[in-house]
Amino acid sequence: MLILDYLWIIPLLPLLGSATNGLFGAKWPNNIVTSVALGSTGLSFLAALEAAREFLSAPNSQAVVHNHYFNWISAGKFTAGFDLHFDQLTLVMVLVVTGVGFLIHIYSVGYMGHEGGYYRFFSYLNLFMFFMLILVLAGNYTVLFVGWEGVGLCSYLLIGFYFLRKSASDAGNKAFIVNRIGDFGFMLGMFLLFRTFGTLDFKGIFDAATGPTWGGVHEGWGQFGTFTIACLLLFMGATGKSAQLPLYVWLPDAMEGPTPVSALIHAATMVTAGVYVVARSHVLFLHSETAMVVVAIVGCATAFFAATIGLLQTDIKKVLAYSTVSQLGYMFLACGVGAFSAGIFHLMTHAFFKALLFLSAGSVIHAMGGEQDMRHMGGLGGKIKKTYATMLMATLAIAGIFPFAGFFSKDSILFNAFQKEPGGPILYGFGLFTALLTSFYMFRLIFLTFTGKPRYDEHHVHVHESPNSMLVPLMILALLSLIGGWFAFPALWGGPDYFSAFLQPVFGAPEAAGAELAAHNTELLLSGVALATALIGLAIAWWLYISKPDKPEALAKSLKPAYTTVLNKYYVDELYAAVIVNPLVWLSTNVLWKIVDVAGIDGTVNGIASGATSLGDTVRHTQSGNTRSYAVWVVIGALIILAVMFFWPSSAPAVGMVR
Repeated sequence: MLILDYLWIIPLLPLLGSATNGLFGAKWPNNIVTSVALGSTGLSFLAALEAAREFLSAPNSQAVVHNHYFNWISAGKFTAGFDLHFDQLTLVMVLVVTGVGFLIHIYSVGYMGHEGGYYRFFSYLNLFMFFMLILVLAGNYTVLFVGWEGVGLCSYLLIGFYFLRKSASDAGNKAFIVNRIGDFGFMLGMFLLFRTFGTLDFKGIFDAATGPTWGGVHEGWGQFGTFTIACLLLFMGATGKSAQLPLYVWLPDAMEGPTPVSALIHAATMVTAGVYVVARSHVLFLHSETAMVVVAIVGCATAFFAATIGLLQTDIKKVLAYSTVSQLGYMFLACGVGAFSAGIFHLMTHAFFKALLFLSAGSVIHAMGGEQDMRHMGGLGGKIKKTYATMLMATLAIAGIFPFAGFFSKDSILFNAFQKEPGGPILYGFGLFTALLTSFYMFRLIFLTFTGKPRYDEHHVHVHESPNSMLVPLMILALLSLIGGWFAFPALWGGPDYFSAFLQPVFGAPEAAGAELAAHNTELLLSGVALATALIGLAIAWWLYISKPDKPEALAKSLKPAYTTVLNKYYVDELYAAVIVNPLVWLSTNVLWKIVDVAGIDGTVNGIASGATSLGDTVRHTQSGNTRSYAVWVVIGALIILAVMFFWPSSAPAVGMVR
């Protein structure tokens, strides 16, 4: 049996694990719940590895596997099959989801071991794996949308896992509502694609888009045709799922969930779904210059904006949250300049080092007894050495220090942005400055957390290293954060970029402006500039937090207006509350509830009911049981009828009308 013929096995295994723990886990001890959760995801990872082996060893390794299992929806002209798709892009995404997901499941055993709702947590986590795998394996937009909405549901459930805590339930609601805004645009984009192409199958749409009818269509600036509108609507969904401006506000609040959730869903997998959809739909985006520019600008602006907020955050998980938003911006910048392979490359390396950062942060929080404020840490490097070493490796990777993974993937994005015409140097400049900020705030995190004197009560906080179930995944991810970018290593010496070459059957050969055909000397120069920028960020962080530890406070006082604005995250949440949330609450309370509902609907319904009750109560007094009273009412009624017959004008007989 070939796994490629039965791709549904890969997502089915986590679904079975979720259902089993969800239905029976409440009565089971934790070790059985653990076996089910890890067994299902581990087998799914092995199935994904086997599918990758079969795909790579096939005689025609360029062939796309597209399996139609059955017709799922048939309504008029619309037909959607349960179709699963496997190509080079799918292979990368499936291995990232199952591999990183399995490691985070292992880590969660130690992290969540003493938490209530243990079975519920793993049921939700397995369910997320199912929906994420459906999303990346889907062969059409309809099946993809099932996974798209499913991961949103699981995100809501896991963010609000500690549902008795109001901040957690509010964060879950916020994530759910903001994502619905983006998903509304995504659905409209799907509707437009079906109206245009008569199908939602990837192959049908992409073949038609490159065929004789649409193949020569190119919508430039000001040409808001079909492709531009459809792509912008799909990108609207991506901005919600992948936390880009202006729909990024849910992701920092999502840190209310358990740390393994932040590592898996809000760093490595779900939030990259928007990047995946744009990359998967690259055939459509390449038809619209407007859509591509919008993607690049939004990505670049988000990367820079979120990085500035990360400079002053004190919650260790919030720093990583804004870092995630920023790094997702880099991925969209790559897609916007047509470097889809570079975007997916950074997606993969980011999954390694950002999952490691979150899990290392979880290990720090575990060691500190739940403390997340870096101002109350310090000096932990000598007490939790393994956590410190792994988190330092992840920081070197995200900062873009050679030879860690982030150096290669971020360098590829910046180089492709620089080559883009027009406007490439501007995008490159903002991207490079963002790299400086990234290096600074990440090493700030390292120095505040692990160096210097302890800033906590050592008599009450007993710092201790995490168990092996948490440390082993950290070590594996640290290794991947080191070597995960070496696919592009030969490019430094003029050799091939193996990762881009691997994805070439999906995205096609690069254009003349792409990194592969550019001057090699320019590439080396920009790589050196990027590395120097990262080192400058490290040096500034060292100067402020190691050499001159009193300097940050002095700078905060001298730059108080700017400092306060950035510390309060530019008051974006307050702006949204004033402009959108509070007016909607006022409208709902004072108009829709008090006037429309209470006075209008309830007033009408209750008024009719009370009027009928009052009338009935009045009339019932005529039923007295007194015979003389009844006789009087009969006489009065008869007189009224006679009066109407003889004296009412319309009741008089019409003279001369009888034949």
